[in-house]
Amino acid sequence: MARGVKLKGRQRRRCRVRTRIAGTREKPRLSVFRSLKHIYAQLVDDDAGATLCAASSREQAAARNGQGRRDVARAVGRLVAERAAEKGVKAVVFDRSGYRYHGRVAALADGAREAGLEF
Repeated sequence: MARGVKLKGRQRRRCRVRTRIAGTREKPRLSVFRSLKHIYAQLVDDDAGATLCAASSREQAAARNGQGRRDVARAVGRLVAERAAEKGVKAVVFDRSGYRYHGRVAALADGAREAGLEF
């Protein structure tokens, strides 16, 4: 399957989901972006159009150190949950951005739940 076709399908799914979910200050949207090498997560307040906090696998705190990509994604989930707790956020709306809830995306969600985020 050509890359353009896969990308357009993901963009269609992402837009369809975004019409149904939105983040607020009390319950922000946990948005995930997955590239081939890295994974990124951020908490977004859609009402204000602001990012409350973010974490990625490019940071030293979630560095690979011989771990697999799922383990790194779980560490990124824990990291974003810790930063959310510092901001006083306990509950979020999960936005998988058109990716399947599988593999690294699911691992990130599990890591965030382990660290105390509710969704």
